[in-house]
Amino acid sequence: MNRRHLLAATGAAAATPFIRPAGAQTLVRASLRLKWLTQAQFAGFYVAHQKGYYRETGIDLTINPGGPNLLTENLVASGADTFGLSGGTDSVFAARERSLPIVCAGVMHQQTPFVFVARADGPIRTLADFRGKTITTWFTGANFVLLGMLAQAGLNRGDFTMQPQQVSVQPFVDRQIDVVTATRYNEFFTLMSRVGRENLRVFVPDDHGITFPRDTVIVSEQTARDRPQMVQGFLRATIRGWRDVLADNKAGVDAVMSVAPTLNRPHQEFMLVEAGKLMVAGGAARNGLFWIDRPVIQAAHDFFRQHEVIKTPLDLAAAFNSSFLEALPVADRMA
Repeated sequence: MNRRHLLAATGAAAATPFIRPAGAQTLVRASLRLKWLTQAQFAGFYVAHQKGYYRETGIDLTINPGGPNLLTENLVASGADTFGLSGGTDSVFAARERSLPIVCAGVMHQQTPFVFVARADGPIRTLADFRGKTITTWFTGANFVLLGMLAQAGLNRGDFTMQPQQVSVQPFVDRQIDVVTATRYNEFFTLMSRVGRENLRVFVPDDHGITFPRDTVIVSEQTARDRPQMVQGFLRATIRGWRDVLADNKAGVDAVMSVAPTLNRPHQEFMLVEAGKLMVAGGAARNGLFWIDRPVIQAAHDFFRQHEVIKTPLDLAAAFNSSFLEALPVADRMA
């Protein structure tokens, strides 16, 4: 879809109010593909689903969990799923560079959700101390964020050893590696449980001027063009669910564990608190949940261009469409 058609579609989304369906027969079937398995990071979607918020906006929604071998961008681009929660701005960049016809309609986490962790009793006190050390990280964007941070500290790629990180953080716990990557709401909980918070030193990308918003709501270009009311309705219901969760964390964890009862409840409670902090940070504090902060997106894009992760500049106006959110009253978007 060219830019002229995209702008026409976004204008329709902003100008046309969403009308609540008269009856169940007007419901449209749709699916949401999550980026990972069911957990409290996604509580707002489950609460909105269980309370019937999607149905109230005309959507008969099925929530499909993600997994290690599922690429949300591919599933949404192909039409296998209507909506997706993809990895983040970097995932959107990568998909658009591969000419996948997906559009970001909202951003859940306004700050970088992952951090880099060393032991407090070890020799690493600053980024410059990463020299000669062994680091594990995810080669899905986190690696480039770390490379940028270390470059700012004067380190080149040959000054340290960077390895792909596996699911377990046990190598760090066993002191086999010096630095491990952790999301603030997931692996960091495990590290605190096994090592102790007081024994960890944390390096936060945002503290070094590098912010990568993550957990992006995506739709196909065709859906954005042909069904703008449905996209707006999906965001309305989703934000309503998340507002409920942020006001009552216990209910959010209850909703998730009703779907996945074997989850560790203390871990899920921690996850939801930390994920909530990411959701209301940055531009969301002024403009509401799922805000697309264009200056931050542009900076992330330019950072990837600088490090040649993206080979050519992307049309960010086509890749990130905030008109669906802007059609909702600001008061309805605020947590």
